Amino acid sequence: MKLIGSLTSPYVRKVRIVMAEKKLDYQLVLEDVWGSDAILKMNPLGKVPCLVMEGQDSITGAVFDSRVIVEYVDTLSPVGKLIPERGRERCEVRTWEALADGIMDAGILVRMERTWTQRAAEQRSPAWIDRQLTKVNAALAAMSQGLGEKPWCSGNHFSLADISLGCALGWLEFRFPEITWREDYPSLARHMDKLSQRQSFADTVPTA
Repeated sequence: MKLIGSLTSPYVRKVRIVMAEKKLDYQLVLEDVWGSDAILKMNPLGKVPCLVMEGQDSITGAVFDSRVIVEYVDTLSPVGKLIPERGRERCEVRTWEALADGIMDAGILVRMERTWTQRAAEQRSPAWIDRQLTKVNAALAAMSQGLGEKPWCSGNHFSLADISLGCALGWLEFRFPEITWREDYPSLARHMDKLSQRQSFADTVPTA
């Protein structure tokens, strides 16, 4: 399998960590979606990550959107099941993932508003930026409350919920160092420190 992505995308990192935890082999193909339209050959939405099945070279052999990819990948090996099969626990894990993805979605909108070269300075909207950052801060508060003093986000073992949380926090640390989530939410800082000790997290720290 080939995973098309970048070293800075938190969504790609989520897939890479899942692949590592599942002990699956794949080839990482780096792609700059802002500098090339090559990704459109595999994903008409022009986004990463995109997982290409072995021996395939067209859209019909590709799986895209990180949530779809990780759900598929979790079925490929019985090692370290990350998504419960059914019931409330499954819903809880996927809700944690949605919350983490929401933080990253809002953060990316902030970065685009601040840095997109096609928008002049006078066209940028501080009100829009504030609205997105409000979402980020509200989600962080919800995550902190949901985690509390528990050893894991959901249930009594490591799951996709923890991976998603770690990717969101790691990306904030990388792109938004001014957001003081470590000081504001000690439970999140504690959990992130624990996650960072896992090899899958250490090997996928985002780099510029």
